[in-house]
Amino acid sequence: MSDELRTILLEQVDRLLADNAGPDLLRANERGIWPERLWAEAEALGLPLALAPEAMGGAGLGWDDAVALWQVLGRHAAPLPLGESMVAAALLAEAGIAPPSGLIGLAVGSAPVAWGRRAGHLAVLQGREVALRAGPAGQEGRAGYARDPADAAGPGAALATGALPADAGLLAGALLNAARIAGALEAVLDMTVEYANTRKQFGRAIGGFQAVQQLLARCAGEVASAGVAAATAGRAAARRGLAGAEFEIASAKVVCGEAAGTGAEIVHQVHAAIGFTDEHALHLFTRRMWEWRDGFGAERVWARRIGAAALARGGDVLWADLTGRDER
Repeated sequence: MSDELRTILLEQVDRLLADNAGPDLLRANERGIWPERLWAEAEALGLPLALAPEAMGGAGLGWDDAVALWQVLGRHAAPLPLGESMVAAALLAEAGIAPPSGLIGLAVGSAPVAWGRRAGHLAVLQGREVALRAGPAGQEGRAGYARDPADAAGPGAALATGALPADAGLLAGALLNAARIAGALEAVLDMTVEYANTRKQFGRAIGGFQAVQQLLARCAGEVASAGVAAATAGRAAARRGLAGAEFEIASAKVVCGEAAGTGAEIVHQVHAAIGFTDEHALHLFTRRMWEWRDGFGAERVWARRIGAAALARGGDVLWADLTGRDER
């Protein structure tokens, strides 16, 4: 996708979420209320199938385009499983299965399915096999930190099956969560800067105190690192496919996961106790960041894979792996 078209798409999605999402919808989502209007608008834009090729009814977006879009979802903590449905459609298409319209639940191994109770179809990944099954998912539940609906996919007959490269679902999910973390970090930093410039203590805004400024500068560094790591992984996946971009995706998941921890600590420290209260919006973002941090492999999982791959390849190529992979 050209830079101009990507900018237009991202502006449309940002405007859609600014007009239709927000803290009240996030709280309703946690109570199990499906965001019907928001999902209908997303479908009208063709977003759930956007990663599928045009021949299968999609828009043929690349993984780099998807990362940019997912960062927008993260900036709004979008209360709908759009990213998961996009990944499910992309993986089905890669396996030669035409993805159906509507919400496609993404079931990777035993992981819960975001809003699986509303899914018209499920993409169920076990090992290298992906199966398209009729929805909805069977057993209703909740995701841990986020408290969003997340359901277990029970057994069912496959409508179609196909094969994928090893770990395709895990890699795609890790890329999705890294991008959403990067976007959410931008949002909580903006929220915290605004709070620091308006909250007064000892007759002056707390943002005028050097200690607070240092915290915000450190958080800004984490935001920048996460954004670069996610974008690099998206470019690598667009160029070489998910399997060929494992190093970059693993690195992004580690960097973004660590940034989620450090960033959340800082923004809550600046907000103090108010950031944890039910009426404040901050925790609606940080809890989802924690959920995305653990989902599709926490930092230790991906750091272990990076280390194992580096040892297997040998020291002679380590420098090139660290500095030149995005150019290949």
